[in-house]
Amino acid sequence: MKKFNPPKLEIPFGEKKILLHCCCAPCSSAIVECLLANSARPTLFYFNPNIYPREEYQKRRDESMRHAEMLGLEYVEADSEHKPWLESVKGLECEPERGARCLKCFEIRLLATAKYAAENGFKVFATTLASSRWKDISQINSAGELAAKKYPQTFFWAQNWRKGGLSERRSQLLREYGFYNQQYCGCEFSIRKQ
Repeated sequence: MKKFNPPKLEIPFGEKKILLHCCCAPCSSAIVECLLANSARPTLFYFNPNIYPREEYQKRRDESMRHAEMLGLEYVEADSEHKPWLESVKGLECEPERGARCLKCFEIRLLATAKYAAENGFKVFATTLASSRWKDISQINSAGELAAKKYPQTFFWAQNWRKGGLSERRSQLLREYGFYNQQYCGCEFSIRKQ
């Protein structure tokens, strides 16, 4: 296998301490590797109350935790209650993927990330959501910027994690680590759209 050379990153403010919102281990893997190669030390922040059913949430959480432990990284699991998330997206159930429901979901998750960052001394936060080709990067960036405005002592790093060979590297690491790879975004509405 060809050796992977992670791209050189311009990390905001030269920060080495990054709060990285993680949706799952496969999406996190190449991003974390790239951050570490650029002398940044991410703390993995798992806040995904959208994931349904509970067993699916646990599988994804456990794989994210395993990934963090393998690399000796700090891992934070935040509130995972699905019911408040459902209340927040009420009326958006029939929206298509990449529609208003997804934007609302990103806002909820990144707002919680920014809040944790502000309360725990992180200046910069980012998300692995932007690594998925199934997601609308402009929605993710909009949600992240909105969250950073709510917590102005934080900065949302709107990095496109699909570039620099990271998508291909994600696939390699998925196989190498034997990560569980989900087949839908996370919520019950995305299951129906398969």
